Amino acid sequence: MHSGAARRNGKTGDEPGLDAILQVDCLAGMRRMPDASVDIIVTSPPYNIGKTYQTHNDRLPRDHYLAWMGDIAQEAGRILDPAGSFFLNIGGKPSDPWIPFDVIQQFRPHFTLQNVIHWVKSIAIEKADVGNYDAIRSDVAVGHYQPVNSTRYLSQCHEHIFHFTRSGAVPLDKLAIGVRYQDKSNIGRWKHATSDLRERGNVWFIPYTTVRSKRPHPTTFPEKLPEMCIRLHGYDERTVVLDPFMGIGTTAIACLRLGARYIGFEIDPYYCAVAEERIAEFGAGHPGDP
Repeated sequence: MHSGAARRNGKTGDEPGLDAILQVDCLAGMRRMPDASVDIIVTSPPYNIGKTYQTHNDRLPRDHYLAWMGDIAQEAGRILDPAGSFFLNIGGKPSDPWIPFDVIQQFRPHFTLQNVIHWVKSIAIEKADVGNYDAIRSDVAVGHYQPVNSTRYLSQCHEHIFHFTRSGAVPLDKLAIGVRYQDKSNIGRWKHATSDLRERGNVWFIPYTTVRSKRPHPTTFPEKLPEMCIRLHGYDERTVVLDPFMGIGTTAIACLRLGARYIGFEIDPYYCAVAEERIAEFGAGHPGDP
């Protein structure tokens, strides 16, 4: 369990408060925060692939975009606790797969890349490749699949989550997102396999829930994604989680569900309003929760 970094820093009256989403540019918001004041950062910035946002221009020249990512990395490195974790979800597009790899180079001067997690949105598994498990009786094709209109490129069924830390030596609560063994004979076979629970590893299948109406934000991730990141790092009721690109409040909802504290920045007033509405709806549905 990790204690909240923010409580160890004296308040000046200028920095953002807890459990709040501020309508402000993320760099301006982070620059108002004390050093080492955040335990966990979970975020997904714009990928610069031409998505239609309400406010942000997602078609910046590549060098401008990468310089912006570098400024964000520098500020994030300053405000993250030495024992903290930064989970950066970033993807590209079939015709420009270099984007996530170009972006993480901007983080290299400020962080150690401790883990690379593969967020799988859609997967297809043939029964012949599964093995002899009674629970799986046929081919499986599950998750959110979006076809690509090209004969040159494959559909992108996964994105990266880069786990940065300042030291590369941050211990994790790996069994907090563990899974049960499919083959129970593995229990006791390995030195640390003493119960029917193993670590999930770095491939996470997190599908989108079915949406029958238009999303209010073009690039939101499922609530389970930030929730798993927070659980993996370890948390308690004093843990402070920052999302510099809060969007419509998904990370805040994950924090509320877990009982952690959150801070969010979002430049767009419409997305801020949607986020606050979602938070209020969550609170109405969970009146006794932290």
